[in-house]
Amino acid sequence: MLWFLKRRFRKQIARIEINGAIAGGTRKRVLEALKTVEERKFPALLLRIDSPGGTVGDSQEIYQALKRLQDKTKIVASFGNISASGGVYIGMGAQHIMANPGTITGSIGVILRGNNLERLLDRVGVSFKVVKSGPYKDILAFDREMTDSERHILQELIDISYQQFVQTVAEARNLAVETVKSFADGRIFTGQQAVALGVVDRLGTEEDARRWAAELAGLDPEKTTCFTLEERKPFLRRLVSDEQAMVQLANRAGLSAGIDWLEFELETNGLPLWLWRQ
Repeated sequence: MLWFLKRRFRKQIARIEINGAIAGGTRKRVLEALKTVEERKFPALLLRIDSPGGTVGDSQEIYQALKRLQDKTKIVASFGNISASGGVYIGMGAQHIMANPGTITGSIGVILRGNNLERLLDRVGVSFKVVKSGPYKDILAFDREMTDSERHILQELIDISYQQFVQTVAEARNLAVETVKSFADGRIFTGQQAVALGVVDRLGTEEDARRWAAELAGLDPEKTTCFTLEERKPFLRRLVSDEQAMVQLANRAGLSAGIDWLEFELETNGLPLWLWRQ
């Protein structure tokens, strides 16, 4: 039976989606899915990316896992509505990249943000007493302005992370580092522009990317199907099919998206990000 299943998976393409901001939860889900792709010996992987990016470390871990998988599996990345910053970085883990002509991509760069609430705290009469082991232990503290020396330290950190990003793009796309730097200034560009820059190979839909992945694996695109690897939901949630509950969920979608972004902002405050946001 196990032999039969492995043989069946060799005639299918694995599919993994990366949606929304990239953080710890995304990393865990995608790494588990990539492990399944390797164990079941899928000949090809369609990686659908629709993300503005996210945390640096989580993006790097997903990228490294994709690089290791390249020796065993053909990987085609399909950029959706938006694949920017960390989404681009993860896409570099695929041997081939396809995007829609109007896909928003690029935003190659690093950003680090902190909150300064000093004036607000003064207004309400709140102050903090800090005891620290060194002058930079509370760097990016929200109750005071950043010092020049702190800004210099953080700028060095950002510059190193930026160099890592540029080097990865240059190596993955066979471009000179200086060529990548010429457009890696945080700007966004379309999928059509990305092809001209060498960041993307071809223009096309996700279906086009599926067909391309099948061809690379030596499979018939007309007969090859995708096996989507999704996060396994709890048993009770899989049983829920109540239409009213689904309507309520849809009505709350906008609020939920806002809450997700707020949680992401709070979780990543003070962290270097490969992220683009309108």
